Amino acid sequence: MNNWTEIKIAVSAADIDKAGDIANVVVPYGIYIEDYRDMEQVVQDIAHIDLIDEDLLKKDRSRAFVHLYLEPGVSPAEAVAFLSERYESEGIEHSIELLDCAEEDWRNNWKQYFHPLAVGKNLMIVPSWYENFDAQGRTVLNIDPGLAFGTGGHETTRLCLEMCEKYMKPGDSVLDVGCGSGILGIAALLCGAKEAVGVDIDEKAVDTARENADLNGVGNRFTAVCGSFTDKVSGKYDIVLANIVADAILFLSKGISDFMKPDAVYIMSGIIDTRAGEVRQGVSRWFDVIEEHLDGGWACFAAKLKKQ
Repeated sequence: MNNWTEIKIAVSAADIDKAGDIANVVVPYGIYIEDYRDMEQVVQDIAHIDLIDEDLLKKDRSRAFVHLYLEPGVSPAEAVAFLSERYESEGIEHSIELLDCAEEDWRNNWKQYFHPLAVGKNLMIVPSWYENFDAQGRTVLNIDPGLAFGTGGHETTRLCLEMCEKYMKPGDSVLDVGCGSGILGIAALLCGAKEAVGVDIDEKAVDTARENADLNGVGNRFTAVCGSFTDKVSGKYDIVLANIVADAILFLSKGISDFMKPDAVYIMSGIIDTRAGEVRQGVSRWFDVIEEHLDGGWACFAAKLKKQ
């Protein structure tokens, strides 16, 4: 059996957010952050208990780790070279370890770091295996990312969810381009959308999205499609979501405009802040940006079609 490769990156805890964002460029799925700085508060917020395992309490709070996983056939040497170059250019002191691991090992390893997360005004994202939590009166979205990107913990996903919550109306139709785990489309359905279509070029992501839709009882209103959205999707939508990367947004936006109703809202996320101006300028040929949010080094835009 071909094993996956685990890359374990140690950094100062103060640099962990930026280090994780850079790692996400290498692998948009199969990544988790090990950071113990706010452990007591996280446990208290989620479980309302004070008892924490003694071994966890002894963890070094000054260091944090990024774990990312490369599937067989992906060159670890290229990934490490890229990471080292980016971290050095950002002034992030780091050390990198390479470890072999079976796929089933990493699938379980990262789960201990994925906790329930309140997003926006009404949503609570909960790992599918999590049992003891306080929903705080929020709508619960159960998620198992599998090999697909999208747990809700990353700023790009959270920004997109919050923007969608603001602009979506009950009964809207939603298209999610690059759906990953399906989290955005499923959240929209749980919050009042009539139907959602998720499309991704990764077959594993599409399978995961279907499973997550069924897990949340919305499988009959969620359609997951594998392939290019311009070839596989039809119709026009009230909300179009694209939580991808800056280059993909610039490349796909003209095509996305063809799938929007006249007053539809196009929500773009996954844009690193240093490229926000470039993306805004690039999409301005077809769209007027009506709102912009920045958080944690990432930008999210809401836009409407230019009036003809």
